[in-house]
Amino acid sequence: MVAQTVSRAIEVLEFCSRRPRELREISELWGVHRTTALRLVQTLIAGGLIRKDERGRYGVGFRLAALAESALEQFDLRTVVHPHIVELSERVGQTVQFAVPQGDHLVYVDKIEPPSSIRLNTRIGGYATVHTAGVSKAYLAHVPSAVRERILAGADFEKYTDTTLTSRTAFEERLIEVARQGWAYDDGEYETLSNCIAAPVWDHSGSAAGGISITAIKTQSDLGELRKLLPTLLETTEVISRELGWLPPEPTEPAADPS
Repeated sequence: MVAQTVSRAIEVLEFCSRRPRELREISELWGVHRTTALRLVQTLIAGGLIRKDERGRYGVGFRLAALAESALEQFDLRTVVHPHIVELSERVGQTVQFAVPQGDHLVYVDKIEPPSSIRLNTRIGGYATVHTAGVSKAYLAHVPSAVRERILAGADFEKYTDTTLTSRTAFEERLIEVARQGWAYDDGEYETLSNCIAAPVWDHSGSAAGGISITAIKTQSDLGELRKLLPTLLETTEVISRELGWLPPEPTEPAADPS
């Protein structure tokens, strides 16, 4: 019974964090009578975790915001991500990299290279080549235009291989594709021998916090083969994002039939 109460408390906190809710919505969430829902909500109100607004709806409380701020101060992003990309690399048997924004660049902050995988010339602390790297595409496709503009201002769009995107127009067209499908790729755009798939990591505010990639030797795993690893990659980025406080967007309700 205690476990169920705690589970419901977590559920309602997440539910109300997306937007303020009416009591009816909370009771429907659990399939219980409003009186039952109200008892738990009142307990959360007393603890400062839920508050009732002027319209009688329930949203997150100020104490919860203070707890969240304290939690964020304890986070070291690489520490959170590291065990997950170790596990990902072990599952897929390929090199996995994690990059985050730093000023006007994207910086590799972690890399796992199994003995049998490709050895990359990237290094922890080094900059990602913005117009070729999968991690940079995964990140830049999901950031505000001002952030994207600042980082792309330093890109030279130098040609490294026949598949390199050598113009900003072509690169931004690729970002539109990435934003639509939710993942990115590098089709031998920096080195002809390798390719990768990548996906963004999200933080508590719903903003892109960085990107994670799986890289393979093209002769062993081309993009077609790497795409088979997408479910595993996206499962990992979702787990990490949830650990960082991210909540997936609520599904939109279909528009009412005007007829």
